Parts: sequence; structure tokens; C-alpha cells
Amino acid sequence: MSVGDGDRCPCGTGLVYGECCGPIHRGDREAATAEQLMRSRFTAFALGDADWLLASWHPSTRPRSLELDPGIRWLRLDILSTAGGGPFDSEGTVVFEAHWVADGARGSMREASRFRRDRIWQYVDGEQV
Repeated sequence: MSVGDGDRCPCGTGLVYGECCGPIHRGDREAATAEQLMRSRFTAFALGDADWLLASWHPSTRPRSLELDPGIRWLRLDILSTAGGGPFDSEGTVVFEAHWVADGARGSMREASRFRRDRIWQYVDGEQV
């Protein structure tokens, strides 16, 4: 999947990619909140951008490599709840449901993702819920 700056962002905010996750992916600005980073990570999954996913992963838990399944198409992200993760917090949790389709079958996954901010927000780990 590819998306231009004028296309609706896959993360579901209703904004166009060039005003939403695009600047974060390009390094023009940092995610201000854990939720913003979560949304940018969902968009990276939708776009197949493994490099961005690795770059946004906290070094303490980051894998050496990441292989994305090209057979999965990520359709929609629903943020279910957040705890912490604001501009003045150092930790946050985002609970989300991500909807997908693969081989004609639809499904979803729910996860409680943990984030940490030293200088920038980074994904630490997640637990399926």
C-alpha cells in the first residue's frame, strides 16, 4: 500500500497523511504523545514500513530485524483507552484494536502497548488483551 500526503491517513484520525503520520515518519516532527506514536506505528504496518517500526521501538526490547507479512492488509485502528502517555509523561499505555484482512478472512487483534519517553516516545512492548 502507498499513500500520498493528500490521502487520508490509515491511522483513523480523519486527517490526511501529510498532516498526521507523514511528518512523523519522515522525521520532520516527533510524536507528542504515546497515542500519536501508536497511530504512526499502525500506519507503518499498513504501509509495510518495517524500518520505521524498528526506529520507533525502544532499544531495550527492539528486535534485530522485523519481517512483515505481505499477505495481511491492515484496515482500521480503534484506540480503546489510554493511560498516561501525554506530552509531560514519561510512560504510557495505549489499548487498541487493529482490524485486518488476509486471504479473504477478516479479523482483529487487541493489544495493550507500553510506551516510554526519554527524549522521544518509543514502543516498549505489548500484551494481547
